[in-house]
Parts: sequence; structure tokens; C-alpha cells
Amino acid sequence: MKIQGKTWRFGDNINTDEIIAARYLNTFDAQELGSHCMEDIDKNFSQKIAPGDIIVAGKNFGCGSSREHAPIAIKGCGISGVVAESFARIFYRNAVNIGLPIFVSAEAAESIKEGDLIEIDAQSGVICNRTQSKNYQTDKFAGFMQDIVNEGGLLNWIKKKGIK
Repeated sequence: MKIQGKTWRFGDNINTDEIIAARYLNTFDAQELGSHCMEDIDKNFSQKIAPGDIIVAGKNFGCGSSREHAPIAIKGCGISGVVAESFARIFYRNAVNIGLPIFVSAEAAESIKEGDLIEIDAQSGVICNRTQSKNYQTDKFAGFMQDIVNEGGLLNWIKKKGIK
């Protein structure tokens, strides 16, 4: 799987309340959640992005509560993936479960600027910054986790496997 898009930068310790505020937790509709993604940080974020764009962040992205709504909101607004120096553990697993590709790379998170065009090859673990002509290595998912992300999330993976 390859994803490509323009980058949007955020700092360290972006918590799930900042990704999607508690006042919107009365739905699991991805489009509705996506329309409010990051709005407490940037009121117009969801209107600025183009489908396929990528979030780049610092340390501990997705910290705070265990709400599944956060990765759903990110995916629902059209973001194709997140690159960060590190992720909160529960956010990491929730992202995999809903099929949001996330990539750990301290070097990429530090070097990539907002607006850079990047391409990520999830199979090889290479992040290519087309704007800066630089490549970075990212941790690859274990085989079954990559399969879950490729299928669009855990429920789709389970259906495809015929698990009941």
C-alpha cells in the first residue's frame, strides 16, 4: 500500500480531545466526526485538507482517553495516514482497528515541514519527502496488522477471513 499527500504539522502530545472534542461523541459517523477533526486546534482544519493528505506530528500523538472516535475522525476527514515520532499505545491500536495507517519515524516527524508532499510505502517502510528529496525509514506493521489496515480495519478483515 502506498499513500501520498500534502502534510499538516502538529506538535507533541496532541490528545484525543483535541483530535475530536467530547461534544461530538454522540455519533460514530465518520463523515460527521471528520467535519470536526482538529477544530479546537484549527477551526477550519477539515475544510483545508484534500483527500489523501497526511498528518505529521511529534511525540505521543493521540494521548488522553481511549476513544475510538479520534482515528475515525482523522480518517473521516480524508487524512490518509499519520506520521509521528511516537503514538499513545491505545491510539495506535485504535488506528489499526479502524484501518488508519500510522507510521513511527522520529527523523521524518522532525524533518518534514507543513505543506511538503510525501509518499509512504507501507510495505517497504519508506517515507519519501518529494518536496525535500529525502527518504526516511519507518517501522513496518507486522504482517497481520498490515492486512488489517489494508482491509480498512479489523471488522472488514474479520469478514474477509470468514471468522464468526
